[in-house]
Amino acid sequence: MQEARLGLADTGLAPETAGWFVVNVRDAAWETHAVGDACFFESEAVPFDQLGIGVRVLWPGRSTWLYHSESAQEDFLVLSGEALLLVEEQERSLRAWDFVHCPPGTAHAFVAVGDRPCAIVMVGARPVGHTFNYPRSELALRHGVSVEADTTSPAEALASFREWMPLHRNDRGSLPWSDDT
Repeated sequence: MQEARLGLADTGLAPETAGWFVVNVRDAAWETHAVGDACFFESEAVPFDQLGIGVRVLWPGRSTWLYHSESAQEDFLVLSGEALLLVEEQERSLRAWDFVHCPPGTAHAFVAVGDRPCAIVMVGARPVGHTFNYPRSELALRHGVSVEADTTSPAEALASFREWMPLHRNDRGSLPWSDDT
């Protein structure tokens, strides 16, 4: 297997060719969205076929996404900050180094709490025929992260959100590790 070529843009390094690579999260390409900021490590030109993996930074009061379940396994590791996990109509408080395992079909969402950003490593399987479910949830509605009506369409569920946009390198000063050396 060849080493991938990483290209540098205003948003950071991203793969331009297939293959193995090493990149520091500080140097990788980042995107921003209404739900927070994210480093996905892959690119449109070179998507990851089997696993989606990224680091998401949620700002206090914001969520990773809407309350949903998927037909594939997802796993999460809180790196810093605090979050409220909404899972199967229950709430769980999370802090740094808490790990969350969601087997296929587990409804969930995260909401950052406290006064600092919450950084979470997110990993999800990508099998053929992968599906999504966005159930209406009274618990998630109270936290502002539920659809009004059940849907299996991500486009329908997320229609009110803008697309992910590049997060330029000079706009990353507030990421949790921006002062680290």
